[in-house]
Amino acid sequence: MEQRKQDIIEAIISKAWEDTSFRTELQADPIKAIEKLTGVKVVIPEGKSLVVTDQTDQSKIYVNIPVEPEVENLELTEEQLEAVAGGGHKIWTDFVGSLFPSLEQCLIYK
Repeated sequence: MEQRKQDIIEAIISKAWEDTSFRTELQADPIKAIEKLTGVKVVIPEGKSLVVTDQTDQSKIYVNIPVEPEVENLELTEEQLEAVAGGGHKIWTDFVGSLFPSLEQCLIYK
């Protein structure tokens, strides 16, 4: 099931890269565009919406600010606990590097 989701996401992105009219439609009405392309019904949880942003301008670096995690329910691995106890800077740099590889080139750590 997870692979199927990944395949659908890859198809959406590939189509948006090659077809500017699809990209425009995807931004205007993402659910309709995705359903039309894939034939798969898109169900968004109640109270949520789907936002598609065109980030194809290579002269810009985009940063998505994710939802703040619920730290009360967060469990750290032994390695993460050790890193936090020892200062934890590596966790943050690894996190930033994995989420924003193009931004990583712009950051200078001291």
